[in-house]
Amino acid sequence: MFTRITTYVQQAWAEIKKVSWPTKKETKTYTYLVIGISLAVAFYLGALDYVFNYLLEWVLSR
Repeated sequence: MFTRITTYVQQAWAEIKKVSWPTKKETKTYTYLVIGISLAVAFYLGALDYVFNYLLEWVLSR
């Protein structure tokens, strides 16, 4: 049982060593990109919500 666990950990560590990790600059760039896209989507969905809410109130008030 312990040999299987040891083998698994060794193989997992070997795979982690093969990973091509992003540089600090790439990480910052991608982080800002994700935040920017998230804000843009939030603004877009908020605008749609506002418009649909306005239209629904207009239809129901008639």
